[in-house]
Amino acid sequence: MKRMWILSAAALGLLTGIAVVALNYLGLQWLKLPFIPFDSFDWMTRALPGVIITTVIHTMVSLIRGLNLGSTDTTAKLIEQTIAISQFIVGGAVFGVVLAYALRMRPERRGLISLVGGGLVALISILVEIALGMPPVGWLITVLWIAALGLAWSYSLTWLLLGVGRAHEEATDIGVVDRRHFLYVLGASLGIGLGSYALASIRGGPSQTASATAAPQNSGGGDTSGPAASPPQAMLEARIQPAPGTRPELTSNADFYRIDINTLPPALDGSAWEMKFDGLVVQPATYKIQDLVNRPSTSQVVTMQCISNPVGGDLTSTARWTGVPLRNLLAEVGLREGATAIQMEAADGFYESLTIEEAMDERVLLVHSMGGVPLPTEHGFPLRIYIPGHYGMKQPKWITHMEAIDNSGRGYWVERGWSQTAIPNTTSVIDTVAVDQPDPDTGKVPVGGIAWAGMRGISKVELSVDQGTWNEVELRLPPLSPLTWVQWRTEWAPTPGTHEFQVRAYDGNGDLQATSKGDPYPNGATGTDSMRVRV
Repeated sequence: MKRMWILSAAALGLLTGIAVVALNYLGLQWLKLPFIPFDSFDWMTRALPGVIITTVIHTMVSLIRGLNLGSTDTTAKLIEQTIAISQFIVGGAVFGVVLAYALRMRPERRGLISLVGGGLVALISILVEIALGMPPVGWLITVLWIAALGLAWSYSLTWLLLGVGRAHEEATDIGVVDRRHFLYVLGASLGIGLGSYALASIRGGPSQTASATAAPQNSGGGDTSGPAASPPQAMLEARIQPAPGTRPELTSNADFYRIDINTLPPALDGSAWEMKFDGLVVQPATYKIQDLVNRPSTSQVVTMQCISNPVGGDLTSTARWTGVPLRNLLAEVGLREGATAIQMEAADGFYESLTIEEAMDERVLLVHSMGGVPLPTEHGFPLRIYIPGHYGMKQPKWITHMEAIDNSGRGYWVERGWSQTAIPNTTSVIDTVAVDQPDPDTGKVPVGGIAWAGMRGISKVELSVDQGTWNEVELRLPPLSPLTWVQWRTEWAPTPGTHEFQVRAYDGNGDLQATSKGDPYPNGATGTDSMRVRV
């Protein structure tokens, strides 16, 4: 009997937990109310030691690539969201057992037990929201919503544990549910879940950024300006063509990789957003997004890569970003003596810093547009920063505060053991060996890919087949800008059998990329990319 009541209570807690998740999701989609499972997961990832998070990231990326589960960023977010919801539902099973135990001990205090149980669930959730920063709907609505969910869950679970409304003579019967009532609860939970999902889907419709995810698909950089402006269109059109199967030179907004510390990106209200700039400045200022959009802007095509990207990985993309040079704002607010760095804070709790020397670089932009449209939510709407010569971990999205400081500043990932400088390693990738598209005249097969070395540029790329001689390949020059990857190509005379291709690159200084294999943690991955093909 003891085992039966524990299993029954856990099952009831789990099933009601599913219903709570569904209702919570409905609130998120219809009213932008906080989604507790995701927020709890986000809080946990911030609170856990960096070594644990780093291990999880490495394991997740390795599994996604090893099992070929899809694009790394999308699949990783899906896994995180699945873990978050599963974690909450399992917590519901534990809640069911704890509540049943309390009711078995003091069945006459069922009302108080239910109130305390729901109150504790709500209190823990509210503390999580406080730790993350209250959501845009405000603290009052957040507290009322969470309290309502917690108490409704506790009271409904109490009612079920007491035998679906039947009074019990024996406390030892509490928590035991027969098969018929269990099926009722299962059906009700699934019904609530499916109904909530259907209503949420109707309400959800196109996301805030669905209309803003298109990016130019031509081979040009569009209208660009400043020290990293793209070459003239005529010069770009005169370049060699990329090998069939090479990734596009420009990444669409929809395909641009997304890595951040959130299960869901912060959905900020552009009309209410503002960024404060204070600290060691002469004239503190507060900026609205329209203040920045209306200013003279700089557009430049840039390649961004995540520091956790493995060699040959897909956590790297290229897009045209438009924004205001940070140095222009520094001139407005005026730096006081002793200021050595700019500390940046984001709406999701992320933070980073850059030196004043870096901030004065004209290529450092406070970005408000991507691919000719406002930044999509997942890429930092309404404002993010671009800093050349660094991995993405140094470049916050959803910026809300900038402060001039007299020290080196703090970094979210730096404090978790990653590189202090996050300077990109030179890397090269084989995208394609197009054995199914040989040249009709020569029979040779086009081979191609990309190479990137941050703002150092690429001077040479070499290819080796079957561990043979390293032969220089053609570069598609000039690149879209001095800050982007370079596409390369060559032709290979195929022979029957299985062949292994390897690629290596030299940066703009003539230095060969690190060819020994190194994990992404803590300074970015190293090693040569390879591809096996069968003819």
